[in-house]
Amino acid sequence: MKKLLGILTLVTLLQTSPVFAQEAATEQLPATNSDYIQKVVEAKLMDNLPDGKFYPEKLISRAELASILVKAFYLDKRQAAKQEKAIIIPDVPNYYWAYQDIQTVLKTDIMKGYRGNMFFPNQKVTRAEGLAIFAQAYGVFQFSEPTVNEILKSYPDQNYIPKWARRAIATVISEGFINTDTDGNINPLRPMTRGDMAYLLNKYLERQQKQPQMPIVPGIL
Repeated sequence: MKKLLGILTLVTLLQTSPVFAQEAATEQLPATNSDYIQKVVEAKLMDNLPDGKFYPEKLISRAELASILVKAFYLDKRQAAKQEKAIIIPDVPNYYWAYQDIQTVLKTDIMKGYRGNMFFPNQKVTRAEGLAIFAQAYGVFQFSEPTVNEILKSYPDQNYIPKWARRAIATVISEGFINTDTDGNINPLRPMTRGDMAYLLNKYLERQQKQPQMPIVPGIL
């Protein structure tokens, strides 16, 4: 009886609280496919942790995101990254493991600091933040607002996407990089995991692969 009452209470909460429903849906993401993780590791865009395991459920920090994006998009090769003057970041000393990558994402304007030039390198990112920053490095398509709304309308939780991230996430969707849960939700407010990032990177790698040339058929111009 107690178990039944508990289930009924949960159902009631899901029906009456959109925020709770948004959070509950995050537990329904599909199981991680080790193939795409392996491809991303082999491409040296992400690494296994010191014990040799990937831990796809582990959350991504801002410092980790910066490091991944520098490698994926060769941000250190961009002209803006080559400016010699360092950006003063009080919470990222020059001996910090991701110092140079953080300097690069700030100089190229792919990521931004907070008030007081703080970066908060250990802060976790939401999926909306991670997807939007990825799109910033990739190149945000300048879709009109009606086009953005059209792209996003098929996702049940699209109203949870922050306004500032909608165009960027529409870009990621249009390029086929997005992953959703079993109900088709983007879960923009859920923290981004290493598995999420590996999926995104793998789709990006697939896009970068050279497309096969059109076969030449004899006798046809």
